[in-house]
Amino acid sequence: MSENDGIITFTRNVFIPVTNMCRNNCAYCGFRRDIGSGEAYIMTPESVRETLRKAAEAGCVEALFTYGDAPDDELFGDRIKEFGYGSLSKYVYDLCLDAIELGLLPHTNGGVIPRDDLKMLGEVNSSMGLMLETTADLEAHALSPLKDPAKRIGFIEDAGRFKIPFTTGILVGIGETWADRKEALEVIAGLHKKYDHIQEVIVQNFVPKSYTRMGKVEPPSVEEMIKVLKMARDILPEDISLQAPPNLTSHLNEFLAAGAEDIGGISPVTLDYINPECRWPTLDELRSMGLNLRERLPIYPKYIKKGWYGDRIKDLIKFYSDEEGYRAERHI
Repeated sequence: MSENDGIITFTRNVFIPVTNMCRNNCAYCGFRRDIGSGEAYIMTPESVRETLRKAAEAGCVEALFTYGDAPDDELFGDRIKEFGYGSLSKYVYDLCLDAIELGLLPHTNGGVIPRDDLKMLGEVNSSMGLMLETTADLEAHALSPLKDPAKRIGFIEDAGRFKIPFTTGILVGIGETWADRKEALEVIAGLHKKYDHIQEVIVQNFVPKSYTRMGKVEPPSVEEMIKVLKMARDILPEDISLQAPPNLTSHLNEFLAAGAEDIGGISPVTLDYINPECRWPTLDELRSMGLNLRERLPIYPKYIKKGWYGDRIKDLIKFYSDEEGYRAERHI
């Protein structure tokens, strides 16, 4: 267990779904929309900035930028060019600068983006992320070329080479076996032992959506999730925090007792756009459950102490963090 046994960490964040267009077409995803459909979008710079302003006023410290897995720039037609950008990554780079200007620390989860783009975005992000999900070749990913496990593992490895504090995780209940789950956790552990860059691992339970191809698939049971969490805690190095999303279960205390130490981002201003039907609990609701909460930054204390961040965000990190690397009480 972690040295902060008994303390449950979280961030106060804002969720920025930059675009819902994606090169993958996962059987369980309710976020993705087809290119050219009336529901496909790219957030405008103005809408992003307005959301960031609301977040800053609400006391958020993290700006979570997420979007469909590495959509080809050509799929956007003239829309991204109308914003003055030749690529989505360059657009997101400037959105990160907007967040920094407003006092928010960016965390980008943009799928398997090109290596040079990863390095570029790493300069303006306090941390980045990509869910490994699984190391198995699953029917759920048959239409998803960038869910190839080797590509995702390679991307996580590149983040380690660039010394980017990183979040990854597994998705439980999408057709994988127990052996697959164990292998995925062992791969993550191995990458961390080599590069020392994985700050947290999310163990996320699949939530079926009726309008997807896996809408009738049974989700994992509470008992199954508890077993996976215990296995993850046994396999992962102690300095990796284990996260259980608090809005995807009514059994959070049981998940925490099984080894999770973090509940991720809690947003006072936006939905979980990936699982919009699952409301984030409020901090008051979480405290009423008896949780001993401590707010952190999107970059974990270990990496603040190691200095794994760029010049663009160093002043914000110093401003927000206390002597232990958590969010200072004076700035809450």
